[in-house]
Amino acid sequence: MKVRDIVEKLDLKVLCGADFIDKDIVGAYTCDLLSWVMSHGNKGNAWVTVQVHPNVVAIALLLEFSCIIIPEEIEVEKISLEKAEMEGIPILQAKENAYIICGMLKEMGL
Repeated sequence: MKVRDIVEKLDLKVLCGADFIDKDIVGAYTCDLLSWVMSHGNKGNAWVTVQVHPNVVAIALLLEFSCIIIPEEIEVEKISLEKAEMEGIPILQAKENAYIICGMLKEMGL
């Protein structure tokens, strides 16, 4: 599955990284405690988090996540969007809360 697939099926808004939505997604992870994500996330994950500061982008880059999904139309810091664009990490925004997003990703096979 590609990032593009979840953008279309979950009606997500691409905040940055539109040129990188053809990345493969092999799983999903949701957590807001950054140290926990660093020790439990896996390469190719779509990461669902309410965190919007630049450290999120650094962790996504370190773990080679396919994208970051921000729930509930939370506004993302401009510096985070700029860093993610520069590093090729799509940041996507959803209307739904994290619980609903994770359920939808599960239904899609992630």
